[in-house]
Amino acid sequence: MGVMYYVDRHDPATRDWTAEAIRRVEADANRSCDTHLHVFPLPARWGVNLYLKDESVHPTGSLKHRLARSLFLYGLANGWIGPATTVVEASSGSTAVSEAYFARLLGLPFIAVMPASTSPEKIALIEFYGGKCHLVDDPAAIYSESHRLAEETGGHFMDQFTYAERATDWRGNNNIAESIFSQMALEPHPEPAWIVVGAGTGGTSSTIGRYIRYRRHPTRLAVVDPEGSAFYPAWCSGDDAVTAPGSRIEGIGRPRVEPSFLPTVIDRMVQVPDARSIAAMRWVREVTGRHVGGSTGTNVAAAVQLIGEMREAGEHGSVVTLICDGGERYRCTYDDDAWLAERGLDIGPHLEEFRAFLTRP
Repeated sequence: MGVMYYVDRHDPATRDWTAEAIRRVEADANRSCDTHLHVFPLPARWGVNLYLKDESVHPTGSLKHRLARSLFLYGLANGWIGPATTVVEASSGSTAVSEAYFARLLGLPFIAVMPASTSPEKIALIEFYGGKCHLVDDPAAIYSESHRLAEETGGHFMDQFTYAERATDWRGNNNIAESIFSQMALEPHPEPAWIVVGAGTGGTSSTIGRYIRYRRHPTRLAVVDPEGSAFYPAWCSGDDAVTAPGSRIEGIGRPRVEPSFLPTVIDRMVQVPDARSIAAMRWVREVTGRHVGGSTGTNVAAAVQLIGEMREAGEHGSVVTLICDGGERYRCTYDDDAWLAERGLDIGPHLEEFRAFLTRP
């Protein structure tokens, strides 16, 4: 009889640890409610409704909590994260905050590699959750540094920019797109004319764009991009090798086109100047009393443009966008007039334009 050879690498202790780790992450999700969908006050006579889905109410205060949860489950299910794995991430802030939270939940060390320009508030939050911050002067160096640190520590580079679009189930399973359409069901215009989101990894826009097509909704997807980002010029030219200096609006915009960015599911891209994003951020606070961050301002600036177009065309309907995180993370940057002046950002004309928007006949 022939001899059969085999290699068995089954590790019962690691398998048991992984099962418990997944249970903890899923239990965290089970304890969390869905995020709120707020009505932004527009004149009723317009026949157009604007909604802000408030992702700032997640346990770690931002939209990235969803992504971090998905990335951890993806890494655990793939066997990339074990009981002694150092988790490394390249992040401008919010993803790192959320991943530090989940790493602490599982008792794992966490290192965030980020640009030195990241707001002090976000750095403090990462450290609050037990993470370490590795700052680099060149934003483009965060990828190579992350790979180096993961190799040096024998850890796992989470790589949100590659895995964001595949770690989330875009068909449903309580993803953000399914949540939006479920919450819109009883509204006057339940199928949004537009959903407006930014692109950081590209994961959120990929999830929503795929879901819209999969569920056969007529909704269009608009993706906003700040100045200095590569996504907008790459989408316009069709050249994904385009590079750019990088964005001053934290959480969105990238110096290169990330692997998770899926241009084919996007109906329109809108490039928003930084001064306009910050003006819209402050205008939202004036109108709603909610303190929001700069990327939310970018979203709202584009939503206002789309609503103006709908009104000019005599269209009625709804527009949905996101509150990505809270404004308390930007007291020393976007909310500081001296910080704006140092960078030559004049938000005054944009702010007056937004204020006048609601008074149009």
